[in-house]
Amino acid sequence: MKEHYYLVREDILPEAVVKTLQVKQLLAAGEAKTVHEAVAQVGLSRSAFYKYKDGIHQLNQIERESIVTISFDLEHRSGILSKVLALIAGSGGNVLTINQSIPLQGRANVVISVETSRLTEEFDAMLQSLQTIPGVRRTQIVGQG
Repeated sequence: MKEHYYLVREDILPEAVVKTLQVKQLLAAGEAKTVHEAVAQVGLSRSAFYKYKDGIHQLNQIERESIVTISFDLEHRSGILSKVLALIAGSGGNVLTINQSIPLQGRANVVISVETSRLTEEFDAMLQSLQTIPGVRRTQIVGQG
């Protein structure tokens, strides 16, 4: 089933949908410790919360979330992957996954998924910096979303 998204003004949404978003905000801010506590605060049933929770998000939250998957060919030498990870972290990227092949003929393929919403520099600048690390032979973006 293909998902469809719409931009809808809050005042025309059903009350249960708006309250579901309020519950999610309370939980994210730590103002409520449990779903039971949060739904009680906003006056919503738990069943309504669970019905709508995966279908309502704040627009600014969706815009900020961005994940980029990068494939690297790295020389099989100590410390190269560590330098790659340090540069990503130093640029404000959050490494979500790392998959590495067994080194063959002195090189290993590493695929890293990075959450980029808090980068302190442009993504392209970070990618160029990654390419200048000694031992990084190739970088390629394989997915973005």
